[in-house]
Amino acid sequence: MTSLDQLPLRDDLRGKKPYGAPMLDVPVTLNVNENTHPVPSAVRESIVAAVGDALESINRYPDREFTALREALAGFVSTQSAVSVHSDQVWAANGSNEVLQHVLQAFGGPGRSVLGFPPTYSMHPIIAEATGTKWVTAERDAEFAISPETAVAAIEHHNPNVVFFCAPNNPTGTGVSLETIEAAYDATDGIVLVDEAYIEFAPDAYPSAISLLARRERLLISRTMSKAFAFAGARVGYLVADPAVIDALRLVRLPYHLSALTQAAAVAALGHSDIMLAMVDDIRAQRDRLLHELPARGYPVTQSVANFVLFSGVTNPQETFQGLLDHGVLVRDVGIANSLRVTAGTEAETTAFLEALDRLAQ
Repeated sequence: MTSLDQLPLRDDLRGKKPYGAPMLDVPVTLNVNENTHPVPSAVRESIVAAVGDALESINRYPDREFTALREALAGFVSTQSAVSVHSDQVWAANGSNEVLQHVLQAFGGPGRSVLGFPPTYSMHPIIAEATGTKWVTAERDAEFAISPETAVAAIEHHNPNVVFFCAPNNPTGTGVSLETIEAAYDATDGIVLVDEAYIEFAPDAYPSAISLLARRERLLISRTMSKAFAFAGARVGYLVADPAVIDALRLVRLPYHLSALTQAAAVAALGHSDIMLAMVDDIRAQRDRLLHELPARGYPVTQSVANFVLFSGVTNPQETFQGLLDHGVLVRDVGIANSLRVTAGTEAETTAFLEALDRLAQ
């Protein structure tokens, strides 16, 4: 059998590893920050009806401009953020990963670089490498923060074409202040992208970068329906930015990149955003429970505004990971020393995780 090193692979991809979150059939899966609550039956019925209607014309190509979906997303963002967003400011793709890929295809690429602040979302460097964009990094401040001064110093040092902020940050759950984003924008002539995949789980007082969009044509906000909307299997991510940015992304997307079935399902789900987001308060409560219960058990936590918690004090992460798995609970080893990450699931799932952790300590 032919091995990978026998193929004429691009030199810059040799030795790289693909995204590899474990996919295991266990009772409690809390490793990839999904919304573990099922989609409510009323929403499922609407989605099934919308997909059924879309099947009537499945022999034809879908709306290349996904007009109805962009209008629905613009309405949703406007309602949630109290910032008026128009459909010509919205882009969508198969998950936020494809959105980020489009951004780096348009504004990154060979001879260009993107700046990130690890530990951060593991797909950011993978997407950079896949698009031939150089991935450059800068250190964070204490407690995984990024001050305006730290961001500006990193930009001045690396002079990147694109800057990525993950806010709330995966895997730490920490936020990024608007002051930091503003300072970074003013320090560069390039693109500043704020990945807000987990924004719906943040406290109400946590500010979204959507509020900074006015008169900042190089500021991009990416989001997803995978998390708060419990839509991970549907693969719908989106971006809000200046209309000129949307025009740039049209240059690199594949034609008809969003299927008619995906568009129909997403529009139907957005029509029930109030029901879909009713689960968010439950998830926030379980996150806050983890933030309280883990330190009480001797595991310090990073203060999270996302739907997951990074906890430290783990003497042997691999051993604890396996021990939890043996008890039917899957969490995530994100490669941070003496730490593991757990998603805030349902109340029953959180209880199962904590009880499994307690059994390991006996």
